[in-house]
Amino acid sequence: MSDGLAHATVLLNEAVEALRINPNGIYVDGTFGRGGHSRLILSRLGECGRLVALDKDPAAIAAGQAIGDARFQLVHRGFEYMAEVLREQDITKVDGILLDLGVSSPQLDEAGRGFSFRFDAPLDMRMDTSSGMTAAEWLAVVDEGELAEVIRDYGEERFARQIARAVVVARATEPINTTKQLSDLVGKTVRTRETGKNPATRTFQAIRIYLNRELEELARVLPECVTLLKPEGRLAVISFHSLEDRMVKRFMRETAEGDKLPRNVPIRADQVPPARVRLVGKAVMAGEAEVSANPRARSAVMRVLERTDVA
Repeated sequence: MSDGLAHATVLLNEAVEALRINPNGIYVDGTFGRGGHSRLILSRLGECGRLVALDKDPAAIAAGQAIGDARFQLVHRGFEYMAEVLREQDITKVDGILLDLGVSSPQLDEAGRGFSFRFDAPLDMRMDTSSGMTAAEWLAVVDEGELAEVIRDYGEERFARQIARAVVVARATEPINTTKQLSDLVGKTVRTRETGKNPATRTFQAIRIYLNRELEELARVLPECVTLLKPEGRLAVISFHSLEDRMVKRFMRETAEGDKLPRNVPIRADQVPPARVRLVGKAVMAGEAEVSANPRARSAVMRVLERTDVA
C-alpha cells in the first residue's frame, strides 16, 4: 500500500511471489501507492524486464519520481486506463498484473486528504485531487434518497436512511465542510456502535468508494486484465473490504468455470470450451506478525488467477 520506509506495504512478499516473476517479463502495478510492490518487482527483474505502474493520486506520482530506473514507467492515470496506457507503450500482452485496492496508508495519514475522521480537516476524499467533486461539494447537493442508497450500498450501513436525513437537515443550517462535522453528525445519529469501530467508519467508506467510482472501475478492469495477460501470466488482487473481495472472488470463480452451456445440451466433454483462467491457491491473508506490526493489514485478502493458453 505504501513505501517501505514510512509505511508498511501490505502482503508485500506474498503478492510479488504470487506473480512468479519472469526476469525478462513485462509487469503492471495498477496501484503504485508509494511503490513498495513496484520496488520489489523491479528487484526481481533482469535487464530486459519491464514494469509499468499507474496511479491516479498526484502525490503517489510525485513519490515515484525517486525511482530512477530505465525499466520503469510511472503514469498518472487510474488502472481503468490500463489497456490504453499499455497501447501507448506498444505493449499488447503482459506477464503479470497487481492491483492493491482501496485507500493507501499515506492517503489516510495525510489530514488534508479528508479520508479519515481522526483529523479535523477539509472533507475532500478524492484519490485524484486534480479533478472531480470533493465530498463536501457532493454532500451539499446530493438528494437525500441517493445519499441513503450510497451509504447503504457502499458502506453496508443499516442506519443509512437516518444518516442521510441528518445530513440534509444539518446542511440547511451550515455547510458540512470538514471531517469532524460529518463524523460528529454520524456519531449522534447511529444508535449502536460496533466494538472498536468509530460509528462514522461505514459512512466515510461509502462516500469515498462512491466518489472515486472504485467498484465500477474494478468491475471494468478485471476482465480487461485477463485479456492483457499472456499464457501463464498472473493477476493478483489485494482487497481491503468485503464489497471489493466479493466482486473479485465472484469474477475469478466464474471466469475459471468457463462458458456455461444449458443443461442437457448434447455435447461431448472435449467439445466444451475450456476456461480462460485457473485459480491459483486459496485466498491469502496477512499473518499474525504483519497484523501486529500493521493493524491495517487485518482486512487484506489476496486472490490470484493464472491465464491458460486459450486465445
